[in-house]
Amino acid sequence: MVNKERFFKVYSNLPVNLRQEIILVLPEVGPVTWQVGYLEISAETKLGEKILEKLIQLKIV
Repeated sequence: MVNKERFFKVYSNLPVNLRQEIILVLPEVGPVTWQVGYLEISAETKLGEKILEKLIQLKIV
């Protein structure tokens, strides 16, 4: 999955202290940090798919 690789590339280049920053807010979940996004996307959950989709929509990754 190309989009997943793009996320991991951006995540790996982030300073460690920025990984705790909120990157988006989902109505059904609430605030999502880089760390939560990483865990959900790497576990390939439905929430991870939704997070990745939103990050691509917002052109963050």
